Amino acid sequence: MEKKNKSFRPVFWISSITISLLLIPFIAMQFTNEVNWSVFDFIIMGILIYGTCFLFYIMVRRSSNFIFRLAISIAILSSFLLIWVNLAVGLIGSGPNIANLMYIAVFVILIGGTYFSGLTPQRLQWVMFIAASSLLIFAIIQLLAKMYQYPGSSVVEILGVNSFFAALFLCAGLLFRLISRPPNRSANHSIIGR
Repeated sequence: MEKKNKSFRPVFWISSITISLLLIPFIAMQFTNEVNWSVFDFIIMGILIYGTCFLFYIMVRRSSNFIFRLAISIAILSSFLLIWVNLAVGLIGSGPNIANLMYIAVFVILIGGTYFSGLTPQRLQWVMFIAASSLLIFAIIQLLAKMYQYPGSSVVEILGVNSFFAALFLCAGLLFRLISRPPNRSANHSIIGR
């Protein structure tokens, strides 16, 4: 019985956080026309928030190492923010735009790479570096395709948005690299020598 309670506790807290966050736009809709969410918006956002919190809970439990937890947190929150902004307003232009579909590749890299990494920092660092590189490649493609001419878009916006998210994934990759470095050899020799 106690085991059931322990396994139910995270589900309860994650559900509570999800509902609390969804109440913000729901309450705002009662007072202003500026916030206008459909039932579909609430469902998608609920899935996104719950999924992010659940993934965060699962991943953080895998290691007690603070740097690993920080790197995972940055990667998950960056992914959440990338999806949220893309769904809400779009990263290219204003509103829905087919060019925003190219960001699906980032999630394929992150999900596939994380799965095949075995959650080892040595491999996760490369997943993050590849995700960061793909965002910079997207910026080049967008500039070459003159997507800055789309309504609500500009060169600065394309460079800024892609660079911002690339920097977040790069930061996560560098943190994974920090904990994946082999221990100092001289320290090992001195321990073995004793």
